[in-house]
Amino acid sequence: MKTLLKLSLLLAFLPLFAFSEANPSNYKVIIAGFDWGPAVHKVVLELDQPLEKAAAADFEIYVKRSADQGEIPETQRAGKRDVIYTYPSDQDGNRKDGGSYLTLVLEVNPTQALGSPIQYMRVGNRGGNFWINYEMTVIHTSSAQVWNQETGRIMPLVDEFDLTPKFMHEDLTLSYASFKPTASAKEKEPLIIWLHEGGEGGVDPTIPLLGNRAANYAAEEIQVLFGGAHVLVPQAPSFWMESVEGSYTRGDQEDIYHEALFALIEDYVQKNPSIDQDRIYVGGCSNGGYMSLKLILEHPDYFAAGYISALAYHAEYLSEEQLKSIKNVPMWFVHSADDTTTKPEDTVLPLYEQLKGLGAKNVFLSYYEHVTDITGFYGGENYHYPGHWSWIYSHANTARTDFDGSPVMINGKPVTIMEWLATQKR
Repeated sequence: MKTLLKLSLLLAFLPLFAFSEANPSNYKVIIAGFDWGPAVHKVVLELDQPLEKAAAADFEIYVKRSADQGEIPETQRAGKRDVIYTYPSDQDGNRKDGGSYLTLVLEVNPTQALGSPIQYMRVGNRGGNFWINYEMTVIHTSSAQVWNQETGRIMPLVDEFDLTPKFMHEDLTLSYASFKPTASAKEKEPLIIWLHEGGEGGVDPTIPLLGNRAANYAAEEIQVLFGGAHVLVPQAPSFWMESVEGSYTRGDQEDIYHEALFALIEDYVQKNPSIDQDRIYVGGCSNGGYMSLKLILEHPDYFAAGYISALAYHAEYLSEEQLKSIKNVPMWFVHSADDTTTKPEDTVLPLYEQLKGLGAKNVFLSYYEHVTDITGFYGGENYHYPGHWSWIYSHANTARTDFDGSPVMINGKPVTIMEWLATQKR
């Protein structure tokens, strides 16, 4: 036991885990999106021969996190991960008895920075999420076998998106991810557009897909509600609310992206004739919430509905004429009362009240006191996320009430935000 303890301490504090090079074996990581962001939640080990002992307690995992773009806080750079379960599998982590691979399921939670393969950092004059160097050393304690050579990454749902496209409009180039439903001979499919928040800009659309679980719109439990839907996730090179002057606009100035973004959407629809142009839905959170509303304001007859979380557009900059032009556009807002980033009293509350005052009948606001762990598991009972993270209720399809707490109804039946969205037509 003392020898093992010394070995563990050595691993934890040697920056390069150098001693493990003597007997390296291969592993893959599986990265999934959670309500708080992505986490490495499984490791697939390549076995040269069967292990006599292969329970969770027979393994130790040490992690080193580093970044080329900036500094990671010292307490988040290295440490130990906990294994909670193991099972025989194929090379992709699918359960398979007698397979030549073993998958380790790791403990994850919203406060565990060591689980994340990305890091929020300030680079240049803005903050954002970036992929980092994520190195693992897995030890089978009884045999001293070591795995420290990563051979691949599996990202469920994200791997189903096309991540390669670029779209150019004048002097702007936008990256985007797209998902297409399984082709069929049935009627045309709708298009779900998701616009990311401020920290997910750049040229790598895996960041907006995983940064706050937006890839979930391609999940079966969402897709089945729409009978299959295209999903389009554009990415701003910087942030959607960037003004002509390079600062943030909250509706008081023009942003630099809305024209290029709408051109991208039109181009994507034109290139995918299976899209039902009467069922194009636009939504986003924070920065993306601003841009969703901006697109609806600019093109009120184009979109079938909007679904907007943590709206960043300030209501004081909306004219009565603009409000009248969108009062008949179906919209469902999601916000938390304790959002200190996009304060509801400046954004969604006056907008909702004004739209209702103008007679808007198909506009809803799911309003929460706090953003809580809806699973009751990962963060624990009564765990609170930052109040800005109200998009969790949209991605997980759990928003179901209007501002007064009453259920949103369609044909006498209570519905969730995605069930409602799937019924909307232009």
